[in-house]
Amino acid sequence: MNIVIMLLLISFLILVHELGHFMSARVLGIKVDKFGFGLPFGPTLFKGKIGDTEILVHALLLGGYVAFPDDDPDTKDETKPEDLFKNKPIWKRTIVVSAGVIANVLCAIFLVIFAASVWHKLPAGKYNITVAQITAPKTASVHYSGLKKGDRIYKINGSEIFQPFQINKYATESKYHDGYVAGETYKKVLNKLKEKNPKITDTKSLIEKDTKINLIPIEDEKEIKLTKAASMGIEKVKKDDLKLDNNQLTLRDNIQGKNIYNSDGKYSLEDIALALSDTKKPMHFTVIRKINGAEKEVNLKPIYSDEKGVIGIQQNLEEILLSANTPKEILESSIAYTYRVTDLTLLGLGKLFTGQIPMKELHGIVAITKVGGDMIQESGLFNGLLLTAIISINLAVMNLLPIPALDGGHLLFLLIEKIKGKPLDEKVIAQVSNFFFLLLIILMLLIVFNDIFALMTNKI
Repeated sequence: MNIVIMLLLISFLILVHELGHFMSARVLGIKVDKFGFGLPFGPTLFKGKIGDTEILVHALLLGGYVAFPDDDPDTKDETKPEDLFKNKPIWKRTIVVSAGVIANVLCAIFLVIFAASVWHKLPAGKYNITVAQITAPKTASVHYSGLKKGDRIYKINGSEIFQPFQINKYATESKYHDGYVAGETYKKVLNKLKEKNPKITDTKSLIEKDTKINLIPIEDEKEIKLTKAASMGIEKVKKDDLKLDNNQLTLRDNIQGKNIYNSDGKYSLEDIALALSDTKKPMHFTVIRKINGAEKEVNLKPIYSDEKGVIGIQQNLEEILLSANTPKEILESSIAYTYRVTDLTLLGLGKLFTGQIPMKELHGIVAITKVGGDMIQESGLFNGLLLTAIISINLAVMNLLPIPALDGGHLLFLLIEKIKGKPLDEKVIAQVSNFFFLLLIILMLLIVFNDIFALMTNKI
């Protein structure tokens, strides 16, 4: 039932988008031949007329369209020139093309304001994360760091922590023996090895068998610094470090804790330097602790994650909520929430187009419906409405992309027409739009595949 509710909410957003196009056209005196709710495949559930516009409701609700006289080649020659959409002033066409996006934005704001008005709260997108229990083995560094039950985790390596998965991300990227070494660390270790082994002048050549190599004490690697987007999983973590090959990984494991290495003739001094450089990365935690009734910042001793990227703590989460009791608070919190969602949407989209988010992480209607249905079941309609608002913002942003077959593509054509001072060739527009429409279909199929695979592997 919750999945059905989510499907209806998404269908509602599509209807809102198409109504934006339809209503703006009617207000501006532009003739609309058809208004379709749903995709024109399969049976038509309803057919009627409002004025000179044919209204159709199709069985496949996840879609919609507004058709102008220009769109029907069979009646195009019979239509009066003044009724054709292409003959309307550019400013009118711009408003009609943009109206769907504007409708989605306004709908998102309305949904957020409605949720805030009814429940008198909105998520701030942040959590207070406190330590419930330390579960790591007694030998783990977390026991010697000074971390205590009840501490609120505030920063890691100077970066503010406000989501639980940020802690997991830092732990994963800082894991012991991760197979990557910072270039500056490697050079430092290599120079120390050369000082302790002055007879080895060629660092690149394989060392003669049975040659004794003086090793140096293992030191920590440099702490990692994650961008806000990387810590939240919005972008991939850049691995600019040197990567150890399989032979160097084997060497690393064999020389752990040794002072002398007897060469087997398979490695160079540079190989040994790389193997010695891959150790552990410290995480410097700053926590908020109550001391004599007052909250104070406390800097802990370094904490290290294990080879699996685990620290060994259980967390208590307290969601931070924006108050929405008065009309002023409702408006301010709604604007803050909508702005944050839009900012994250644009950030994620930018990372996707620059390749920092892999295509396999791209999900669509199937995943959204599943996640939304689960959210309504677990958290109620409040979070379901907020998710719908987020989807509405996403629809607006995606439709504004300057890609032919999307609203943004039509706006791009209008801009080119304005600059050139004359309409573009209709055949060229049709060919370009059809090509990109085909690409969008392929992309949709890929997204559906990602969704189904994620469902089958219990990733969503």
